[in-house]
Amino acid sequence: MDFVLNPYLIIIPSYNTGAILKTTVSEVLQYHAPVWVVIDGSTDDSDKLLTSLLEQYPQALKIIRLAENIGKGAAILKGIEQAQVNGFSYVLTMDADLQHSAESIADFISQSQAHPEAMILGKPVFAESAPALRVQGRRISNGWVNLETLGWGIGDSLFGMRVYPIKDLMAVMTETRWARRFDFEPEVVVRLAWRGVKAINLETPVRYLAVEEGGVSQFRYLRDNVLLTGMHTRLFFGFLWRLPKLIMRSWQRGES
Repeated sequence: MDFVLNPYLIIIPSYNTGAILKTTVSEVLQYHAPVWVVIDGSTDDSDKLLTSLLEQYPQALKIIRLAENIGKGAAILKGIEQAQVNGFSYVLTMDADLQHSAESIADFISQSQAHPEAMILGKPVFAESAPALRVQGRRISNGWVNLETLGWGIGDSLFGMRVYPIKDLMAVMTETRWARRFDFEPEVVVRLAWRGVKAINLETPVRYLAVEEGGVSQFRYLRDNVLLTGMHTRLFFGFLWRLPKLIMRSWQRGES
């Protein structure tokens, strides 16, 4: 398959993903290039599994290795900083644990091309095997985000498969010192909504692999829910002082 440089870059952050990282990247490369994998201080040598893919796709695959674990959002930021310098306009983020289907990549890019000013947000379609705690728990975050953006139309606040306009994403990442870990997806989507970036939701299948299938998860229920609670507290106060502007914008949208 021949790859041609285009404005869309895929970034996959990875931390101790194990053998499934190679499966994920191999699958993605069948559908799109270029692909950059940001190894976020992994200690499991999973990045070495990509050596054969680097040899097979020297122009399509790039590995960015970070010396220490700095968090998902911070790792993505490292990637988009380089992407902007290299002339990319859009980034499609995907998780490294095979949770997101590479078959959906074309749909995300197609929607972005049709709405170049927008962020394209995956709205997960869960299989029956999805952990009930994860499915139910995200409804709380979605409710907060709907409030904090005054109903901007964000279908899911946590799903990691998205297309962002890099210019807007860089702008919101540089205006806050947060959104550097698991709080990345919900915080940036709120800040992008405050910035006026249109949200397009795209229903997307999601997979949860069992441990015996090679499935891994860095989600820690107590730690990450404490992080999200603090994040939404901060965002709520940010929402309050922006409220008059958001009400005016909502009224203008209703009039148009």
